Amino acid sequence: MREALSKVDKGEFIEPSKQTTGGYLDDWVNGLRKADSTVASYKKNIRLHLKPYIGSIPLASLTSAKITALYVMLEKEGMRNGKGELIGEGLSARTVRYIHTILRSALQAAVDAEPALLAKNPADKAKPPTAKEAKAPEMHPWNDEQLRTFLDWSRQNSTLHSAWLVLAYTGIRRGELLALRWRDLDLDKGKMSVRRSVGLIRIKGEGKKIQEGTTKSCKARVIDLDPVTVALLRQHKKERGGLAHKLAQGDGLVFGDHEGVWRHPERFSRTFKEQLARCRRELAKQGVEPPPDIRLHDLRHTHATIMLIAGVNPKIVSERLGHSTVSITLDIYSHCLPTIQREAVERFAAIMGGNG
Repeated sequence: MREALSKVDKGEFIEPSKQTTGGYLDDWVNGLRKADSTVASYKKNIRLHLKPYIGSIPLASLTSAKITALYVMLEKEGMRNGKGELIGEGLSARTVRYIHTILRSALQAAVDAEPALLAKNPADKAKPPTAKEAKAPEMHPWNDEQLRTFLDWSRQNSTLHSAWLVLAYTGIRRGELLALRWRDLDLDKGKMSVRRSVGLIRIKGEGKKIQEGTTKSCKARVIDLDPVTVALLRQHKKERGGLAHKLAQGDGLVFGDHEGVWRHPERFSRTFKEQLARCRRELAKQGVEPPPDIRLHDLRHTHATIMLIAGVNPKIVSERLGHSTVSITLDIYSHCLPTIQREAVERFAAIMGGNG
């Protein structure tokens, strides 16, 4: 009582909110000014992983202990299907950490509200999986010989050869490639402007829809193109124009379908996996060592890895990939650093001529 009266005197007293956590989370997410894909992702995680467990708890009664217990439970048996039914599998540490990010942001908004709904953020002292436990899936980039082997095969066997080559030669993301328009390319100067990205948005009751938005960093970037990529894009543009004049116009999608609309991102990735599997089978029958099985996204990692091993400045690689800082690039591709360091040491010694 004395503590509460003291806070009243200081103007620091916050009347406990009678709103439930679930009701508050719905209000919060509906008021967000973020990309539609981000809001849809937040809503899905709130619906499946937060409201079923803490939705009925009064917002003012939410504690760090209850939140930590939620995270532990989610890792053990928190997986739900599209109908919201538990299927007896745990969520990955990375997913639980993402859920923590959502909840912590939502509760901080309650602290910052006017008038405040919470005196402090209970998620601040909750214990989600560590960053080490939630590390990203291991990448499996090809080396230069493996990439060359696949592209030699796809040149003769894949109608999407130009798409695979552009991904591998530029390091842009799948969504950025699928959103690329001819007006974004200056083939005379060998420049590509990466301004947009295409992704799938899932909204309960509305299914999936393809939507164009900003890049992951929300920033446009311009990257240089090599002569091989420029020549291939010129040929690809000619082929698109042969199908229909509008497909090769400025607003036309470089890698759209035959009707000029966005390709489905997930089907695009599945097509790569199917063609790679076919490549591996055919090359194995010919007695040729096939490239290892990888994901489509690993073409981006392949581009970065080959450039870094070749001694390209990490800052340049970071700019091509669209990372917000070079430290992100160095962290992701730390496996390349021993090779880079060895070459740098040998180069220094060569400059000095072996004089000690």
